Amino acid sequence: MAAKGVVVHLVTQHDPVDPLLPEVTVHRFPHVKGLGYILNGPRLKRLVLELQPDVVNAHYASGYGTLARWVGKTPLVLNVWGSDVYQFPEEGPVQLRLLRDNLKRADRVVSTSKAMAARVREVCPAIAEIDVVPFGVDTAVFRPKPEQATERKALVVGTVKSLADTYGIDLLIEAFSLLSKDMEPLPILRLVGSGPQEEELRALVQKKGLTDRVTFVPRVAHDKVPDELAKLDVYVALSRQESFGVAVIEASASELPVVVSNVGGLPEVVVDASTGYLVPANDPASAALRIAELLASEDLRGRMGKAGRLFVEQDYGWNASVDRMLGVLHAAVRRKT
Repeated sequence: MAAKGVVVHLVTQHDPVDPLLPEVTVHRFPHVKGLGYILNGPRLKRLVLELQPDVVNAHYASGYGTLARWVGKTPLVLNVWGSDVYQFPEEGPVQLRLLRDNLKRADRVVSTSKAMAARVREVCPAIAEIDVVPFGVDTAVFRPKPEQATERKALVVGTVKSLADTYGIDLLIEAFSLLSKDMEPLPILRLVGSGPQEEELRALVQKKGLTDRVTFVPRVAHDKVPDELAKLDVYVALSRQESFGVAVIEASASELPVVVSNVGGLPEVVVDASTGYLVPANDPASAALRIAELLASEDLRGRMGKAGRLFVEQDYGWNASVDRMLGVLHAAVRRKT
């Protein structure tokens, strides 16, 4: 938004993970072990009165959606992201009521996928219209890796995700362990990310006898992700639940063939048998078959990778997604005037 000339003030209870443009003004509120979403209300109200923004864009319909109720008459756009509409309302009737009230308070609601938009309508039938604005990919940054000298080397299967149960990294390790031991040289599995399951996943790797063929790489900043994707030959995402799948379209933009579980919003970012393969959820054996198929054919990997790049350029270009989001923000402002 800042790069498009929008004056951006970011209100957050969390320290930014990646660097922000200097044009973005950050207002850091205390988290107070989660109570900040309620206690910081008056502080946000004062800031909004001081800044007089044209529109407020809140992210996550649970915590920040609750805090955003304090914006007064300022137009409010609320983005849902996943756990806020999938897990949070399942925690109890109080959480469900809070979520519904937050959603109904917004002037516009935005989802990154059609699948998650359907989930929002399920938990809050009163929502009549939901704007679907997918993540965009900067195809100038996420691009094919340069051609290298054709030397016999181990092919690399990998993923760039948080090491959490939702993302099925254990399923990927299981699938990798099912690959034929007759490949020469044997493929490598590269897991990029950090998270609560790391110790458990390392134990699973050891149990499967894969210690010398699985590499764990700590989480990298987003601007380093293209470098990590360039080290892979096949990208795999076997999530148990995923609201969209931005990591998958980043991989496709990098001309990597993908193997992806058929859950949530992931089917929206893969053209099955063209840009990659969709496989049943929680089914390492099916995933292993598709991974093996891709590892066995350089031609197939190349064709699927190029098809994936074209798919992203046509449907998920960065500028197009930013412009769509700006359109939603302008529509919210017009609705209030």
